[in-house]
Amino acid sequence: MDTDTDLGGQAEVFPATRGSLVRAAASLEATVRRQAHQTLIAVYWKPVYKYLRVQWRASNEDAKDLTQGFFARLLEKGFLDTFDPAKSRFRTFVRVCVDGFIAKERRAAAALKRGGETMVVSLDFAGADSELRHQSFAASIEPEQLFRQEWVRALFALAVEDLRQQCAASDKGTHFLLFERYDLATAEPLTYAQLAQEFGLSPTQVTNYLAVARSQFRQRVLDRLRAATGSEEEFQAEVRSLFGGSVP
Repeated sequence: MDTDTDLGGQAEVFPATRGSLVRAAASLEATVRRQAHQTLIAVYWKPVYKYLRVQWRASNEDAKDLTQGFFARLLEKGFLDTFDPAKSRFRTFVRVCVDGFIAKERRAAAALKRGGETMVVSLDFAGADSELRHQSFAASIEPEQLFRQEWVRALFALAVEDLRQQCAASDKGTHFLLFERYDLATAEPLTYAQLAQEFGLSPTQVTNYLAVARSQFRQRVLDRLRAATGSEEEFQAEVRSLFGGSVP
C-alpha cells in the first residue's frame, strides 16, 4: 500500500493476548488492572445503563447509581473469576450479573457503594439518555437481544472514535471525513463523484481512501472486540456473528 493511502499509526491499541481481559482485571499490577477496568467499562457501561432503563424500567438517576454500583461490584477482586467461557459468552455473563445485582439491590433496598479505583472513565449518561430518546424497542424484545444490540452499538461507536483519533494522529483526516460522510451518513450519501468534487480528489482517490478507512475501521472493531471477550472461541464466534468470517 502506498504512503498516500496508508493510514499508518500504531496498530495495537489493546492487549494483544486474546482472552486476556479477565486475567488482566485480576492482575497484581495496578497499571494492568486499571487498563483492563477501563477497557471493560468503556465497552459495557452504556449497554448496562440502557438495559437498566429499558428492561428494568429504572429511572434516569437510579440507572446512573445502579450502573456505577454494578461496575464497582463487578470489578471487585475475584468476582470475575466466576466467569466460565465454557458456559457462556462474556457478554451474557455481564448481563446475567446485572440481573442478579439489580434483583438483590431491589430486594435489600441497599445503599450503593462506588469503588474508588474501579470507576476510572467518565460516563456520559446525558449522551446515553439522548440516544434513548431517539430509539425505540419492541415490547417483546428478549433481554439477551436487547443487551447484545446495545453492546454492538457501543462497540462500533468506540471503533469509530478510535478510527477518528488514528486518522488525526497520522494526518489522514480526509480518510475519516470521507468515511464519515459516506459510510456513517444518516441521510442519502453523496456519490463518489460528488465527494471527489467536494474534497478536491479524483473518484479513484475517493475509492482508495474509503477502502483504507473501511479496512482500518474493521481492524478497530476487531481490536475492541478482542479486548471485550472472554476467550478465543468467544472472540471468533462474535467475529462470525458481526462479519460472517473469522480472523487468523
